[in-house]
Amino acid sequence: MALKYIFGPVMSGRLGRSLGLDLLGDRVCSMDCVYCEVGATRELTETRRTYVPATELLDELAQWKALGLDDPDMITLGGLGEPCLNAEMAEVIKGTRRLFPHTDIAVLTNATMMTDPDVRRDLCLADVVLPSLDSLVDDEFAQVNRPCEGISPQAVAEGLLEFKKEFNGNIFLEILLAEGINDSDENLEKLKIFCKRLAPDRVDVVTLTRPGTVKGVLPVDGEVLSRWRMALGSGKTRSTTRQASDHKELSLEQVTSSILASINRRPQTAQQLADALNTDINRVREAVEALTKEGDVTHRDDRGETFYHGTGHVIED
Repeated sequence: MALKYIFGPVMSGRLGRSLGLDLLGDRVCSMDCVYCEVGATRELTETRRTYVPATELLDELAQWKALGLDDPDMITLGGLGEPCLNAEMAEVIKGTRRLFPHTDIAVLTNATMMTDPDVRRDLCLADVVLPSLDSLVDDEFAQVNRPCEGISPQAVAEGLLEFKKEFNGNIFLEILLAEGINDSDENLEKLKIFCKRLAPDRVDVVTLTRPGTVKGVLPVDGEVLSRWRMALGSGKTRSTTRQASDHKELSLEQVTSSILASINRRPQTAQQLADALNTDINRVREAVEALTKEGDVTHRDDRGETFYHGTGHVIED
C-alpha cells in the first residue's frame, strides 16, 4: 500500500516513535531555512488554504491503522512544509484523535503563523507543540531562516507568547544553531530573556546533524552547543519513548513503501530507519538497495554516516 501523506514512524529524541502526517504534500513553507532537511522550499508563502484535504489525510491514517502495527508514541503534524498553512489543520487533529484516542498529537511549526489568532486556536487542539525560533537578531533571522517578506523575529516571538497564554499542552521550543550565522552572543542574550518570558516545558538547543538545504552550512562545535544549553536551560518534560517490542515481520513491500515516504521528507541512516519501523536492519538495507537501483533514492555521506534521501531532495550550492 503506497501512502502519500503518512510517513514513518520516525525515531525522535523528543517524541519517541513518531508517525508523521504531511499536511502540505510539497515543500510549501513560510520560510526557506538554510538547514532544512527536506530540501529547498518550492513555494514560499504565508497563505493558508487546503493544500491537502483533511479527508484524504484521515483516510490514509485509517489505512495505516488497519495494518495492525504498533501504535506510535506520537502522531506528528509536519512533513514537507509548514503544517499551519493548511486551513484544515483543526479537522486533521480532531479526526486523528478519533482514530487514535490514546495517542498524543504533536505539531512541528516554525511559529511564523502564530501571529494569526485562528492558527493559535487550531494549535490549541494538539497535546504538544514544537515551535522553532533560531534568532531574535534581524539579520541573523533573515540569513538562517530566509522567511517570507515582512516576517520579523519580534512578531514571531510575540505570537508565541500569546499562544502560551491560550495553550494547555506542552511547548517544546527548538533553537537550531549554524556556525557563524546565528550563534552570536547577542542572539544568546536575547533568547535567554525570551525563554524566561515564554517558560516553555522544554528547550532544545541543537545543531545540524543531517544534510541541509545549503552546502557549506556547518554545525557549531560542542563547546558552543554546551554553552548555549547551559545558558538557556531546559524545562520539565515527560518521556514519550517506550521500549521497543520484538521486531515486526513486515513484508519487503511494506518496508519499501514506508522507507520511501519517510526519507522523501527526512534524510535518515539505515539504522534510524530500522529503529523507527521496529524491523530488521537487513530488510531495511534490502529495501534501500532496491530503491537506489530504481533511482528513487540516493545517499550522501555526512560526518562519517550515510544518509539516504529521496531523489527530489534539493541541496543548494
